[in-house]
Amino acid sequence: MQDPRRAWLDEAITRWEKPMLRLCYAYLCDTAMAEDAVQETFFKAWKNYERFRGESEERTWLTRIAINTCKDLLKSAWVRNTDRSVAPESLPEGTASFDEQDDTVTRAVLALPRELKEVTLLHWYQGMTLQEMVKVLRLPRSTINYRLKKAKAILKKELEDWYFENE
Repeated sequence: MQDPRRAWLDEAITRWEKPMLRLCYAYLCDTAMAEDAVQETFFKAWKNYERFRGESEERTWLTRIAINTCKDLLKSAWVRNTDRSVAPESLPEGTASFDEQDDTVTRAVLALPRELKEVTLLHWYQGMTLQEMVKVLRLPRSTINYRLKKAKAILKKELEDWYFENE
């Protein structure tokens, strides 16, 4: 008989590995570090499987673990002293298709300040609702709403000329 934690882990990895990898890469701007963060995320989730009370969705719980893991990695001395410029073409494959020839939107999102990039990635790239984001980020709904509106305003201003050029 298979261990229920192992069965859960296999299913969770199959279901959430790519979204978590994309999220971690956007945070860390480094493929190897993102892969490490995803591996660490699933290890922490497996280790704490019995603690998961089901008060939030599995995706919300895993996303919280992934974000914390990425933040911990970003605090390390090695990361602070390394150039981690991101090339959008090196982002792991996502569920939404995009024109690889024009990475303007991706670059604009990745250039946002960390707290704005975070809500943008969770809401528009991961498809999370505000309530899910409240649980993941442990922030008031009003703060998340404010950050989403601010990010949208910045992106609208940054992309206005690009959008009308491509019509």
